[in-house]
Amino acid sequence: MRLPIGKLRKASAFLALSMIIAGCANTHGIAPQRQTLEPSALDAGHAVRAAERSARWPDAHWWRAYGDTQLDSLVSTALAGNPTLAAADARVRAAQSLAGVAAAALAPQVTGNLSLTREHWPDNPLYYGPGELANQNTWNNTGTLGFSYRLDLWGGDQRNHERALDTAHQRAADARAAQLELEVNLVRAYVGFSKHYSLRDIAADTLARQQALSTLARRRLTGGIGTQLEVNQAEAALPEYERQIEALDEAIELDRNELAALTGKGPGAGATLTRPTLALDAPVALPSALPAELIGHRPDVVAARWAVAAAARGIDVAQAAFYPNINLVASLGAFAAGGPLFQFLHAGNGGWTAGPALSLPIFEGGALRSRLGAAAAGYDEAVERYNAAVIAALEQIADQIVRLHSLAVQQSDAERSAAVAQRSYRLAQVGFKRGLNDYVNVIVGETQWLSAQQHVAQIRAARLAEYASLMGSLGGGLAVPADGPQRDSMRPAPPREFGFGALGPGTGGTGEPAPDAVAHASGDARPGTR
Repeated sequence: MRLPIGKLRKASAFLALSMIIAGCANTHGIAPQRQTLEPSALDAGHAVRAAERSARWPDAHWWRAYGDTQLDSLVSTALAGNPTLAAADARVRAAQSLAGVAAAALAPQVTGNLSLTREHWPDNPLYYGPGELANQNTWNNTGTLGFSYRLDLWGGDQRNHERALDTAHQRAADARAAQLELEVNLVRAYVGFSKHYSLRDIAADTLARQQALSTLARRRLTGGIGTQLEVNQAEAALPEYERQIEALDEAIELDRNELAALTGKGPGAGATLTRPTLALDAPVALPSALPAELIGHRPDVVAARWAVAAAARGIDVAQAAFYPNINLVASLGAFAAGGPLFQFLHAGNGGWTAGPALSLPIFEGGALRSRLGAAAAGYDEAVERYNAAVIAALEQIADQIVRLHSLAVQQSDAERSAAVAQRSYRLAQVGFKRGLNDYVNVIVGETQWLSAQQHVAQIRAARLAEYASLMGSLGGGLAVPADGPQRDSMRPAPPREFGFGALGPGTGGTGEPAPDAVAHASGDARPGTR
């Protein structure tokens, strides 16, 4: 039985179109090469495994554990007025607006145009010549409405919108990471402010004792039981202790300036700060769900996850560009050249057009494959950045646990050393007053005690600062697992395959529909949910 000529032509056209589509949709050999790490698959190390696991994830106001109301006020002021956070917030709003632009591509587009023109026709045979409109003034008016709608057959516009949303989520997570960094930096600066006050107290006490000993040495010289050498030895240390006090006063003023800058204020705001009253009494413990839940509690890791999801949607967009698309277009217009002002609005002057517009790539010099290759490489880069963020997060936590445990031991040793040095100094001081030993023993004892006191103050401050760093490494309470993308959304959709069989394109070559084609026909072009 022979097919009618019309049906044969339609079949030939359909086959030709299928061949064009199959030739254009050539994504073979272009795919991501890297995979995201599972934190639970990484060895967290002995320090993390041995740490107490009784703690919860940090609270969003973790710095209140220091018990200093002035610090609480500084953090609140910084969160409200720091320029870096304001800039991060602006980036979030910009990303949200761009997501709105991407969403607009999914909606029908309607445009309007109105042109009202008064025209004078010349009476010049070279231009117009004798006629009805020669040397006349008329209206030349046009009004049109245009309608267009992309059917988005392969989901490119939808995936582009999802990519923009993922980027907005990433910017929001980046803003929380910037907030956490500010909180940690401010607390650490405040701890340094407190440390310099403690060191100044030690230097001032040492200077006062040295001045008393210098007075005693002069009395002993006057009484005939001392020597000028003892007086010189006692007075030689005075300028150095005065220098130390001056240097610490400078450090305290610089701390005030730094804290004022972190809160978004000028240096004058730091002048009102009083001496800190830090008193941390928090155990060094980790959450029981570490490291499995770490990726959901660190804002920087959450941001890296959203970056991977956005890059995955970028691959989907690049793949969709390989396939044809249909735009529904229509226009309605009214036109008039001559007559009164609103002549063009009469029914007889109207016209319209409507119909589908097919667009498809045929020969583009490899641009589509290159764009897909760039998207795949960008995805691999985002994956490795995420992997690096996870590894760095575990390293930071392990380092801080080691430091905190070591500092606890060091503080105990330093306090015992300071107690022994204090007793030695007092014994040397009493012996010198009674003439039982010379001043060298006093100098040695005082130097050892001063050094031991400084070590105690520095180690205590280091413990306070490391606790802040640990809270930051655990996320600072600024993110929860629900903030991140689902795992399925961090992978690109599988590429579509086209072949030839009894049923034409969309089959596996045997006449049976390919599984992928069935999924795409149902609109399920992306695995999982968001």
